[in-house]
Amino acid sequence: MMELIWRGLAIGVGATLAMDLWAILLAAVFGQPKANWAPVGRWFYHAGRGQLFHDSISDAAPFSNETALGWIGHYAVGILYGIMLAFFVGLDWFRAPTLMPALVWGIVTVAAGWFLLQPGLGLGIAASRLPNPNRVRALNLAAHVVFGLGLYATALLIR
Repeated sequence: MMELIWRGLAIGVGATLAMDLWAILLAAVFGQPKANWAPVGRWFYHAGRGQLFHDSISDAAPFSNETALGWIGHYAVGILYGIMLAFFVGLDWFRAPTLMPALVWGIVTVAAGWFLLQPGLGLGIAASRLPNPNRVRALNLAAHVVFGLGLYATALLIR
């Protein structure tokens, strides 16, 4: 069991790092704005106090370490997803990783952003309250495909 947890932790960190490198590439090549983890940190802070949903996270009371908590939360969720995949696929998968379980899991995890985080931030289900929801959805989906590829690539590296 501990081996699954450690391997899951490793692939979760690797996949989250891949997602962050993807965001850096999008910013450098296409001018996509960089992720701002402060609102996510504010959301985690208030979620820990029982308030999951906001009309607008910018109206929620700020606190001094929002950005740090946002980054910590981002990696903690990535690690959790990695550990969950490890338990779904078992140790045999780590001996000979295959792409499909990691890629499917990466895509499935976009649901948490669409149905929990984005509504929690006040952006609506799947960014429906934003002026460009389909663009945001496409970028979310692409990031989670990269996350899935990162799960697989990291599993290959640690086998």
